[in-house]
Amino acid sequence: MTSTNDIRRSFLDYFGGTGHRIVPSAPLVPQNDPTLMFVNAGMVPFKNVFTGLETRPYVTATSSQKCVRAGGKHNDLDNVGYTARHHTFFEMLGNFSFGDYFKEQAITHAWTLLTRDWGLDPNRLTATVYHTDDEAFDLWRKIAGLPEQRIIRIPTSDNFWAMGDTGPCGPCSEIFYDHGDHIPGGPPGSPDEDGDRFVEIWNLVFMQYDQVTKDDRVALPRPSIDTGMGLERIAAVMQGVTDNYDTDTFKALIAASCDLTRTAATGDTKASHRVIADHLRAAGFLVADGVLPANEGRGYVLRRIMRRAMRHAHLLGAAEPLMHRLVPSLVAEMGVAYPELVRAQPLIEETLRLEETRFRQTLANGLRLLDDATADMAADGELPGQVAFKLYDTFGFPYDLTEDALRAQGRTVDRAGFDSAMAEQKAAARAAWKGSGEKASDEIWFDIVEELGGTEFTGYSNHAGEAKVVAILREGERVPRAETGDAVTILTNQTPFYAESGGQVGDTGTITSDTGLHAAVADTGKPLGRLHAHRARIEGGSVAVGDTVRLAVDVARRGRIRANHSATHLLHAALRDRLGGHVAQRGSLVAPERLRFDFSQPRPLAPEDIAVVEADVNRHIRENDVVTTRLMTPDEAIAEGAMALFGEKYGDEVRVLSMGRTEDGIYSIELCGGTHVAALGNIGLFKIIGETAVSSGIRRIEALTGEAARLWLTARDERLREIATTLRTGPDDLAARVQGLIDDRKRLERELAEAKKALATGGGATADAAPTETVAGVPFVAQTLQDFDPKGLRGLVDEAKQRIGSGIVTIVAEKDGRATVAVGVTADLVDRFSSVVLVKAAVAALGGQGGGGRADMAQGGGPDGAAAPAAIDAVRAALTNDTVAA
Repeated sequence: MTSTNDIRRSFLDYFGGTGHRIVPSAPLVPQNDPTLMFVNAGMVPFKNVFTGLETRPYVTATSSQKCVRAGGKHNDLDNVGYTARHHTFFEMLGNFSFGDYFKEQAITHAWTLLTRDWGLDPNRLTATVYHTDDEAFDLWRKIAGLPEQRIIRIPTSDNFWAMGDTGPCGPCSEIFYDHGDHIPGGPPGSPDEDGDRFVEIWNLVFMQYDQVTKDDRVALPRPSIDTGMGLERIAAVMQGVTDNYDTDTFKALIAASCDLTRTAATGDTKASHRVIADHLRAAGFLVADGVLPANEGRGYVLRRIMRRAMRHAHLLGAAEPLMHRLVPSLVAEMGVAYPELVRAQPLIEETLRLEETRFRQTLANGLRLLDDATADMAADGELPGQVAFKLYDTFGFPYDLTEDALRAQGRTVDRAGFDSAMAEQKAAARAAWKGSGEKASDEIWFDIVEELGGTEFTGYSNHAGEAKVVAILREGERVPRAETGDAVTILTNQTPFYAESGGQVGDTGTITSDTGLHAAVADTGKPLGRLHAHRARIEGGSVAVGDTVRLAVDVARRGRIRANHSATHLLHAALRDRLGGHVAQRGSLVAPERLRFDFSQPRPLAPEDIAVVEADVNRHIRENDVVTTRLMTPDEAIAEGAMALFGEKYGDEVRVLSMGRTEDGIYSIELCGGTHVAALGNIGLFKIIGETAVSSGIRRIEALTGEAARLWLTARDERLREIATTLRTGPDDLAARVQGLIDDRKRLERELAEAKKALATGGGATADAAPTETVAGVPFVAQTLQDFDPKGLRGLVDEAKQRIGSGIVTIVAEKDGRATVAVGVTADLVDRFSSVVLVKAAVAALGGQGGGGRADMAQGGGPDGAAAPAAIDAVRAALTNDTVAA
């Protein structure tokens, strides 16, 4: 038997051998078409080549392209598992000519491969052509020798392909395989064409026109070829079966499902095993290409696929999560052709396990409630829309699962009633919002999100991408277009621009288009937490709602932000390790040039604390551990040890970032929606440059990473060298040199103080340096000193007291315009006079207040240094007042 892997390889080998460039499959998320949710055809990655917007170094190509059809116009989800050829994920084999060969060579290649290389019976092949395409009709007769009755003219759009309302288009020629008259069905174009006897296996599109307007079509100067062959369909043909699910790849996946559930793929369980096998492929490849379950956009479609498969696992009686246990079988079947599956296998398994664990509880509750709701319904009855909405809104049971569960019972759901209940809920939410005190200016965002839904963020894995403009705001009002010079806010259906939240600043970059638009994005905000608002100035061209634009993030700036954000996580963990579990984040700023981290801590960090924290962060950076991301509910994440960030609002599920390793496990686990480095080595270097207080019990660390940290250290080193040169020493000896200078200064200050003291007291040699007088019957010494350090006053007063033996000493020292006064009373007089009372009188004369000390020694000061004589006179006057007694 020819395996599916053999068929894929031989197709690519055939066209590679005829000069076609073998092009690897593009990711499932379109890189060049924002109108598509997923790549749904083999030509999608080449769309811009066909339209002339892109040039590649080859003119012919071949590929096996991954495709998903599970949302939007091409939605096969509800049919999957119940028909022979419907899939959510499939592979499209194709060969392409970009202005090189045309119809004759395309038909020759197809006929040669099918009949010569693959050995299909020519008598079982039938071709269709567009009813006016005589050229293709004649070529089929000439090249394949098909009789006229097996070249069928089709007048409908089934045989005329168009990229859109305008653009490249042209007739098609489809190739059908006849399984034989033992299978019901007729040839294409016949009343019985919907049967399974004749199956389309290849479609050749002859791109020869350009649809300029609805009514104006012109010939393309370089006609092109786009073909598509479903690998699953041709595998069924070549393996002699009529059902895609009977081919080798599906049989292997179904066998694994049967083995794990201990059920056979027959009868009532047949569809469930098929759903599981198909959806396993879709989920695995979507996760491998960067899509994770979410409540909106592509992530929501993935979640629907996963949950539909998980419900069927439940129907098969699986008591524990099943889907993640099937991933090794998927990788074994398809990992050689698609190595991204191998690389992403741990993430795929973890994502499926967590999603199914969480969903099984929702499923059990929902099915029980659904059974209660249908207990009294007729066998073919319709579930009221209000009931379906209650299951969805109150109990979290998705509508499509309600519909799928009832389908198996032959029942339906009132979809109109469900939609009506949903609309009522939105109206009630809007009314509640208006009464909540929110700013009236925010209502425009509420209008937009209600009308258009949230923005899908694609920036975890991409820095650029195409998008469709869905709204433009200028001066707070929605406008249909904007021109050069306008300052606007542009909203798109998807964006790689991170919007400011969680302490991380918004991205900057450019928005451009093929029509000449160039807008500089200065910031990206996040109104209502669901929209990504690009605040931009249009520097050239214009933009209108509905335009397709290209968004490009400033990659270098984003890289610095990512490094700083990941460094805050490491810093948080290092602080907790060093200081204790009381440390918790209390705010942060993650900007391109620096990071700021506020945390609970009652005392300043000692220098050795800072050194240990810094060293710990840098050690993990050097170890270059991979940063991993998982989706969990907040409760699950916190149960696993994740740190929830201060001030963050979390929804039903969160991104959990893990980084760094210790002997006990993961170093840092945090709930975080920001962008981060892929591996810790990308941070480069971490340097703390400041540690300060923010408020009582809250400290702040400021730090740098990468090149900014290196430049800061280089600048500091240069300053040290300059200082060392000035001090005539080397940087390594600078500390000793500075300490020597400090010691010299202290010595000189002591010598100077002693000199001033000696000068003030007349060198201690003469008593008349501070003459003694008699006031109130006691000896009184008074003196004023200029430019004298007040610290030495008490010593001078004590020496004067010793010199006179009995009496009162008052000395006023003036320095820098202020005055300090000290008053001393000898021990024999403290019963009659108080130094505290006397000094207060002097301080008042100096323009000050207070003054204090003991009865034998007191000191104070005032701002008026020129009043020193008046201060002494105030003491003389106070001595004659009886109130000075101690």
